[in-house]
Amino acid sequence: FTSEWGIDVTNTARGGVEGVAPVKPTLGNCDEVYLLQRKTSKVGNGLGKTTGWIHRTVLKNKGVEMVPGCTYNKIDDEGLHLTIKDKKGNTTERVLNVDTVVICAGQEPLNELKAPLEAAGVVVHTIGGADFAGELDAKRAIDQATRLAVQIETAPSPLKYEPAKPHKLMKFLKK
Repeated sequence: FTSEWGIDVTNTARGGVEGVAPVKPTLGNCDEVYLLQRKTSKVGNGLGKTTGWIHRTVLKNKGVEMVPGCTYNKIDDEGLHLTIKDKKGNTTERVLNVDTVVICAGQEPLNELKAPLEAAGVVVHTIGGADFAGELDAKRAIDQATRLAVQIETAPSPLKYEPAKPHKLMKFLKK
């Protein structure tokens, strides 16, 4: 974090940042990473009202291409086929030449791609709101995503999760 943002922890630079250049992070072994969103608004708009710009800046600095207004048409040997709609309603077709696709569908389940992928022999893991969209539960979705990421290389078939029990605060807020 400190090197990424150019912060001098020794405090030898004036204010801890003067003259310190941030280190540009990399994507590791990935050639390209796309962050796609169905809404036409700015990617991540409304998330973390005071920190959203930081998350977008980190992604931008790492070379992540953020694309709003996507409709996911199909996945085949050519890649991920999209229709992209801008804020004015204009659409363009695009195919992303990708070998790995992670779909985070949010609180509105969108499972149209699941059956054709499974029919093609692709292992599909359903987590987060796509698994159970009963309430906003980022803690459960993050937990599922983390556990799946740890196991995904050796997972023989889709991992099954039980929906997380609502957090104590949610019970309190519902009263």
